[in-house]
Amino acid sequence: MAAEVGGAVVVVVVVREYEEKKDCKAVEEMENKCEVGPTGKLSLYTDQLGDPICRVRNSPAYLMLVAEVVDGEDREIVGTIRGCIKTVTCGTKLANNTFKPLPVYTKLAYILGLRVSASYRRMGIGLKLVRRMEEWFGENDAEYSYMATENDNLASVKLFTKKCGYSKFRTPSILVQPVFAHRLRVDHRVTIIKLGATDAETLYRRRFSSTEFFPRDIDAVLNNKLNFGTFLAVPKGSYNVESWPGVDEFLAGKPESWAVLSVWNCKDVYKLEVRGASRVRRALAKTTRVLDRAFPWLRIPSVPEVFRPFGFHFLYGLGGEGPNAAKMIRALCGLTHNLAQESGCGVVVTEVANQEPLRIGIPHWESLSCVEDLWCIKRLGEDYSDGSVGDWTKSPPGLSIFVDPREF
Repeated sequence: MAAEVGGAVVVVVVVREYEEKKDCKAVEEMENKCEVGPTGKLSLYTDQLGDPICRVRNSPAYLMLVAEVVDGEDREIVGTIRGCIKTVTCGTKLANNTFKPLPVYTKLAYILGLRVSASYRRMGIGLKLVRRMEEWFGENDAEYSYMATENDNLASVKLFTKKCGYSKFRTPSILVQPVFAHRLRVDHRVTIIKLGATDAETLYRRRFSSTEFFPRDIDAVLNNKLNFGTFLAVPKGSYNVESWPGVDEFLAGKPESWAVLSVWNCKDVYKLEVRGASRVRRALAKTTRVLDRAFPWLRIPSVPEVFRPFGFHFLYGLGGEGPNAAKMIRALCGLTHNLAQESGCGVVVTEVANQEPLRIGIPHWESLSCVEDLWCIKRLGEDYSDGSVGDWTKSPPGLSIFVDPREF
């Protein structure tokens, strides 16, 4: 309801948990009106395929809240927020006997999908949603909370850093490769082996568990039905698919250079759509696709159909060793491009740390990518998971991060 206080009309807003059967349609209508991107320019819309909690549903613990304006018997949903909690690596400590770095874990919360209806902005509704979500984080013993936004989304940055106590933490890059009508050639000097979930888990835990944001439940990620597979690239002749001995033997006798990545099928979770493009831009993009399909041997770098809902694959768990690791990653990206093409995807996406050494091997278009995403973090409690790390919010960035595909 609306009440009058000192001559001003005060809107009554109630924040409550999302109820799927009751709220799904209203939430979808409200969020479809919210643009992601500067007004008057190209904007990115998300088609959640009828499931507003799709982007957190696969997390170990999650919650969605709605903000509802109450006016007598009338109720209108004007805001939404999602949150999830998991255990991740926040630093390392040395083992007593071997002095080998061991991961230090913390319980981390993540805020995403904060939306407020345009006509109800600057009324404190976003702040109210964040604070209620943080209460739930605290009730579930989360030690830290973080969020991701575009660097130029000043309203979001101001809300979290000025009003909610978050600090700027990491600036990873979202790299986007278009899926062409033609297939990409994969370097014939590289052998690519698809690993089983058990081998993939062993490799990730033994080689990458000390990477920042590495999820302790990596087994749940790799065994999820949305996981398309984990692929290992090695020099031709070192190992082959037919006589693959298993990851234990591989780690005992690794080749000089190798690389690995995993593929997550976001296409079956939600789709994206670019809106606001001019007819000329659309026509030019269509022309490149027509030419690419008609003359695939020319390998024309065509613009994918992004002006209608399109799906994508997300690459995660990128890693490797050796002087040719970046070349191995490039070969893997060629394979994943072809897999995405077979699946009808528009693009292939990954997110890596700004200083990631393997970044030079990841093909992408700058015009489609976000060179500097912004992650902000907040310490929720006074206790730390391990004294050797201290306050994670003040730690310097490492060369790599592990981006959990369940929350991208």
